[in-house]
Amino acid sequence: MGMSRRNSRGSPLARVGAAAAMIVASATCAIAQDFVGGSTPDRRPASAPTIKSFERAPDWMAKARRGISEPYPASLRFLEDQGGWFTPFTRPNMPGPYDIRELYGTRGAVAKPGKGAN
Repeated sequence: MGMSRRNSRGSPLARVGAAAAMIVASATCAIAQDFVGGSTPDRRPASAPTIKSFERAPDWMAKARRGISEPYPASLRFLEDQGGWFTPFTRPNMPGPYDIRELYGTRGAVAKPGKGAN
């Protein structure tokens, strides 16, 4: 019987925090109503940046294919048409056991705890 019961309504500080969160959320919703994203998904905005030309570096294809042995699979033919836009295929993925292309080193090599793999 020595334990005190908590007030079921919560502390005054928690109530003030909840009220502040609701006010901020309401203001955010009111601001967001002025913009409707995706109202013309079939058209690119006139102010969007465009790629005028893209010249690959001489070693671009070799870097894109690193970690993949010959003969290259037909599924890599997309690299021939790859332009200057972003593709995660030309960048290293997660290290450790997920590094199937060995972009971080020998396969099966595990980083020591507290040490980065790159």
